[in-house]
Amino acid sequence: MPAADSMLLTTPPLALYVHFPWCVRKCPYCDFNSYTLDGRLPEEAYLARLERDLAAQAPQVQGRELVSIFLGGGTPSLFSPPAIARLLQQVRSSYALAADAEVTLEANPGAIERGAFRAYRDAGVTRVSLGAQSFSTAALAALGRIHSPQETRIAAGELHAAGLGNFNLDLMYALPGQDVAGALRDVEEALALAPAHLSHYQLTLEPGTLFAARPPAGIADEDTVAAMLADCAGKMATAGFERYEVSAWARAGRQSRHNANYWTFGDYLGVGAGAHGKLTFPRQGRIVRTTQTREPRRYLAAADAELARRTLDVAELPFEFMLNALRLSGGFSREDFSARTGLPWVQVARPIEVAVRRDMLLETPGGYRPTPLGLAFLNDLLLEFLPEKPPLAAATAPSAGPPGRAMGSIRSF
Repeated sequence: MPAADSMLLTTPPLALYVHFPWCVRKCPYCDFNSYTLDGRLPEEAYLARLERDLAAQAPQVQGRELVSIFLGGGTPSLFSPPAIARLLQQVRSSYALAADAEVTLEANPGAIERGAFRAYRDAGVTRVSLGAQSFSTAALAALGRIHSPQETRIAAGELHAAGLGNFNLDLMYALPGQDVAGALRDVEEALALAPAHLSHYQLTLEPGTLFAARPPAGIADEDTVAAMLADCAGKMATAGFERYEVSAWARAGRQSRHNANYWTFGDYLGVGAGAHGKLTFPRQGRIVRTTQTREPRRYLAAADAELARRTLDVAELPFEFMLNALRLSGGFSREDFSARTGLPWVQVARPIEVAVRRDMLLETPGGYRPTPLGLAFLNDLLLEFLPEKPPLAAATAPSAGPPGRAMGSIRSF
């Protein structure tokens, strides 16, 4: 069954995600596809596999230009600058790359050699996402992080010195034992380092993690969590940061182009162990999701043909689109919905009307955006767009998950 009416479906921008699955230590809250490094990093073998993966996927997007690249993990900064340079050269050899393409490297302060950021910049990295998480030594220990607050400060200084001022600091709140003042101090410490972007999301106990099996003591209640978010949001806004996505704040012109492509239901290739992709084929009227083999050793041994592909059904598309678009503070237009899904507006008209009546969506010229209530209870709002759904939950009901991790979708960096 075709995913959409090919007369409506258009080709969106294309990005590339490359996954690096190893960490020095697996954090107890992390549900990403990452593994503790046991022994020597297989840098050469993994690079060779990534190069093969890149070459194998190139024909399906021939003639399309990459607008962004995200090197995520895991901990990509465990890989040396020459390795990253080699990878990006392979990307340039296999794909057309926009002249102003954003190239983001995810890094942990405890896994960076002094001075390496300049070498990553020379390799082609234009933006860095630094996993600070907190500036409290006790909180970092509770989270299982291997770095110190001072290492984050040093890393930020080196980013500025390397000419990589366009960097993100990843922050968490509602940490074990944290109060409102502590959450606010973390934001103040982060702002003092002059980042261009802040990711600010709530600690959640994700299924399959150590924290889910053994929850840490001192997790804040809902009222305290709401106060943390309100005070931190006010501090970031006063400092000139705009909330453009449910868990992302940026200075003017510094929004993450890569993540914005996700939220607007753009296309992206997924390369590396466990990486996911999404591709649009307007002529065939299909939207296809791809999934790589998750476990690193199996990925290294896998044939190119083992990349799993699944065409989305028409009934899935409204939810798939809204799962992303409703995270954006600015919302979306009717034209965006039809162009990215191939569906007429009537497919979502009724749930949209219900959400407006519940004060969870606000109509704008040509489109809709979530209200503060809609952002606060985003998962409840999203349920209305499921193919088989329960009634929209009351606005006063607790959300199925925190705003920063709505329905398990991609986090901002």
